[in-house]
Amino acid sequence: MKAMMLTGIRQMEMREVPEPLISGPSDVKIKMITTGICGSDIHYYTRGKIGSQVVEYPFTVGHEGAGVVVGTGELVSRVKKGDIVAVEPAISCHKCDQCLSGRQHTCRSLKYLGCPGQAEGCLSEYIVMPEECCFPLAPGLTADHGAISEPLSIGLYSVRRSVGMKNKAVGILGFGPIGMSVMLSARALGAETIFITDKIGERLAVASAENASGCFNPLKTDIVPEILERVPLGLDVVFECCGQQDALDQAIDLLKPGGKLMIVGIPEFDRWTLDVDKTRRREISVQFVRRQVDCVQPSLDLMESGAINIGKMITHRFPFERTREGFDLVDSYCDGVMKAMIDF
Repeated sequence: MKAMMLTGIRQMEMREVPEPLISGPSDVKIKMITTGICGSDIHYYTRGKIGSQVVEYPFTVGHEGAGVVVGTGELVSRVKKGDIVAVEPAISCHKCDQCLSGRQHTCRSLKYLGCPGQAEGCLSEYIVMPEECCFPLAPGLTADHGAISEPLSIGLYSVRRSVGMKNKAVGILGFGPIGMSVMLSARALGAETIFITDKIGERLAVASAENASGCFNPLKTDIVPEILERVPLGLDVVFECCGQQDALDQAIDLLKPGGKLMIVGIPEFDRWTLDVDKTRRREISVQFVRRQVDCVQPSLDLMESGAINIGKMITHRFPFERTREGFDLVDSYCDGVMKAMIDF
């Protein structure tokens, strides 16, 4: 089969690799239909690593995918040939202390699609996954919904881990696909006051079209006084979704005493810094977010019900052979890109 593989920093080639086989009774073989380009894929493309996770070339990234089932192991009952499925990219062991305590996302033996040292990604024609990682799509959903369920589930998990949304004032700093996923999830769970910041005007236009309470560009506006003028007591929760130190500093300034800071973004640097006086005296809670737990099906359900509409998230599409163009576009933040998809 064909796979699009990283071969060096900003280097990518289409290569012929062995087609994966069903080897276990719970395996599901999937022919990929579409895959979304994620910011973490871009980190691997441009830097060759995320923290301690370092690419050994050649390597296939990609983890936001959906496809059609083309084969199943003998014990598979949840899906059948012909089903279009969303793919949960994390394969947990279900035996370690983390899994047994309900933290499958921090499994000690986690195998994650497109993560160096764990599993090859889904920028390939076929993948084989355990049945538990395959979520059949309802008739009203498409492969796009299936692929978007991956970032959307991170947004939903982030919101669930924060505070109850009813009557809360929310800030989202960074309005890429994850920031948008947080906003859509927060709105679906009852939030009405949501402020958005981003340095890209086209993304702020999307947030405005989604009826955000206020949209601000930190390159043009001092966002802290602008937002606090509207909510003088401060925000209940702020989601840092861009992996930038200046956004983290702004988040702390925006939070009310007892507020909660959700760190969702993946930075390119190794250490965050926190203002000790501000965080201590106001007793700010800090919660890091590592992917998601048990939010794929709820994300699909919210899209099926209409509570979440992803219509404004997907902005660009590329055929499989032009994957590198898609990566370069996302890396450059050009042409108002929000989410770019690779179609097989």
